[in-house]
Amino acid sequence: MQNIEAVVGVLRNKNQEILITKRQHSQFMAGFWELPGGKREAGESLEQTLARELNEELGIKIKHFSVHRTITHQYQNSIITLSIYNINQYQKKPKGMEGQAIAWVKIKNLGNYKLLPTMKTFLDSITLPNKYWITPAVNHQSDEWIKVLEQKLIQGIKLVQLRSKIPLHNIIIDEVKEKCQQYNATLLLNTPNKDFNKTDVNGWHLTSRELFAVNARPCADDKLLGASTHNLDEALKAQEIGANFIVIAPVKVTQTHPDAKPLGWDNAAEIANKIDIPVYFLGGMSIQDLDKTLKLGAQGIASISAF
Repeated sequence: MQNIEAVVGVLRNKNQEILITKRQHSQFMAGFWELPGGKREAGESLEQTLARELNEELGIKIKHFSVHRTITHQYQNSIITLSIYNINQYQKKPKGMEGQAIAWVKIKNLGNYKLLPTMKTFLDSITLPNKYWITPAVNHQSDEWIKVLEQKLIQGIKLVQLRSKIPLHNIIIDEVKEKCQQYNATLLLNTPNKDFNKTDVNGWHLTSRELFAVNARPCADDKLLGASTHNLDEALKAQEIGANFIVIAPVKVTQTHPDAKPLGWDNAAEIANKIDIPVYFLGGMSIQDLDKTLKLGAQGIASISAF
């Protein structure tokens, strides 16, 4: 089986639309839409491939980029290792330099296009941030707790898990929801009193116990669903029921669960690369671990105290 390394770039315009290109008749899987990019040539670094491909395809010169994540996708006769980069700054207006059609598309409308299988596997990935903040599980009604929440949002956190071991009153949930809306952040509920029929929330996060209590996706497709997992079987179960992403833990030794055996970087990376949905690493993570997690194929890191 052939192993292929490839890169793609995620370009966004001022309307936060994503640029996609259409494969031509002479290409494999002609007529499908994809992110711009291509295969790594011998002697090239992935970054050199990215610069060359985007210049050849779109006529642009990259000025600043960052690693988004790496995914692996298996076709019938080949395995594609795909490195995804955010193109943060570039020169010149993108054009179809090789005669291919290009389109700027809102993320919510990407599903209307005939996308490559690899595109479908990371639609969630290109919309999710690389930091997932999990709130402290107690004292939600205190002014100090709300101040901590607002501080995180001011710092730029865009994905929040409201975690509680006891049912929370709707007044508390609504206050947190309003704060998140104020800062354009996505709020997922992880409380014992989950109501998957609620329409005024962004989504939910399942515990590993809740994960194995369901046989299908418990919420509507337009809601975001995360799940906590600790091994490959649980990760595959989350993917099977239609979770949008998982958290895998613990990757390293943690102060809160010192007796829990850590997975270690290699095992966590193996899980991340055996499933198609995004994976956040949790457990002993610090902000200094972010680059490493991205290079290992994870979406990013999840934490209570690292951010």
